Amino acid sequence: MSTENQQRNPVLLVHGIDDRGAVFHKMAGYLGLQGWSVYSLDLVPNNGDVGLDELAKQVADYVTDTFAPEQELDLIGFSMGGIVSRYYIQRLGGINRIQRFITISSPHHGTVVAYGSQRPGCVQMRPDSIFLKDLNSDAVILEQLDFTSIWTPYDLMIVPANSSQMPVGSEVIIPVALHPWMLTDPRSLAAVKAALTKPIKLPFLKKASS
Repeated sequence: MSTENQQRNPVLLVHGIDDRGAVFHKMAGYLGLQGWSVYSLDLVPNNGDVGLDELAKQVADYVTDTFAPEQELDLIGFSMGGIVSRYYIQRLGGINRIQRFITISSPHHGTVVAYGSQRPGCVQMRPDSIFLKDLNSDAVILEQLDFTSIWTPYDLMIVPANSSQMPVGSEVIIPVALHPWMLTDPRSLAAVKAALTKPIKLPFLKKASS
């Protein structure tokens, strides 16, 4: 197996609602000690006042401004950040730059908690929202990269918790008691490391699997 297929890409972390990049403090430190270059950004506003598609544009701009055009990346999205990241990958060209994609407790099929707010970003995260139906209509595109969904069955923010399941990629279920702990629990950190060390799908393999 080629050394290129074992490369460690820079890792970009995308936070969830009402969070900032600092929420990844422990995970970023852990990955840094393991040899990764780790980056994060603060989505503005972070409270759902704008649509997730608008936040995804911030991710796209950050990637363009921070990394060389030929630099491929690995992307980790927590909670809402996983959906923002999916929009970037599926709608804004991120599929051409991202090689490994990890979501952590993300509401891929919505969460009933989002009914508690009329803010645009929250409306988009409701079960069966037009936004999520659109993203899920061609979720098969994620088969072109190494996609992993990590989630807990005890999540009280992602309801039902199995909304984090996807028909593509792989999943890791970790019995963590609280939504925020998914970023700090040693089992979660180990799962992220394992996902980031998966061999990269080479371009010809992508074509063969599509």
